[in-house]
Parts: sequence; structure tokens; C-alpha cells
Amino acid sequence: MMKIILTQEVSGLGVPGDIVEVKDGYGRNYLLPQGHAIRWTKGAEKQVTVIRRARESREIRDLGQAVATKAQLEALKVLLKARAGDGGRLFGSITSAEIVEAVRTAGGPALDRRRLEMPTALKSVGKYQVSIKLHPEVTARFNLDVVKAK
Repeated sequence: MMKIILTQEVSGLGVPGDIVEVKDGYGRNYLLPQGHAIRWTKGAEKQVTVIRRARESREIRDLGQAVATKAQLEALKVLLKARAGDGGRLFGSITSAEIVEAVRTAGGPALDRRRLEMPTALKSVGKYQVSIKLHPEVTARFNLDVVKAK
């Protein structure tokens, strides 16, 4: 077993700043090369407080704030312009970073792109329902309208 410190959220394992033990292969071959974690050392453990502080500043504080953010998101009309060919097929697909930026442009809150849940890859113009997990108990759904850029 290998002791590591998570630098990003890994579903089923933990959130940034958590110190967890994983099997050697999982840590060495996946978590460390992908940048999801760093090796645990006494010096690195001191960095945990910095990682946790950064996470807390980004994270939604409590259930009340999550519910308020959910109401704000569900009232938004999010419009995303993308380059598309004839028939509405996009050149490439819509990324989670583009969706987060479109929400911010529409007057919505700053969101963490890693918490977005899309049913499929968005590869054509149209209306889509996008979910985002704001809090362990609160998931917001908002409509995203992808239109062809002129």
C-alpha cells in the first residue's frame, strides 16, 4: 500500500487535501502521473493545509448556499455559441470549461468544471440539460442552449 495526498477530487477516494492509502499500482501508474495526487512525506503533509484552504475558498460553504446557488442556476438562460457546419454538427465538442464560462457570462456563479455532469458529449446545436453537483445533497440542473455562431 502507498500513502498519498490528493491534489484533486477523485470520485470514490476523496477530495483535495485528503491523505489516503491506495494500492501501489493505482498510485504509481494513475494518480501520480495524472497529477491527481502527490506522494506522502512529512514535508508534503505540511502542504495539506494550503491545499485545504484553497479548496475551502472555492467550495460552496454549506447546504443553504448550495440551495441558493441551485435556484440561481435554474433561473438562468445559458446560451453558448459554437462553430458548426451545415446540419448543426459542431466542429469538435463543447467542453466543461466552455459551459462554466457560458454560465459566468450569463450572470451565474463561478462553478467548478469538474463537478459538471453531462449525459453525452455535446456535438451538435440544440438544447441540453446539464447537471452540476453543488453539495453532496444538492444537484442543480440547468438548460444549455447551444447555437451556431455567425
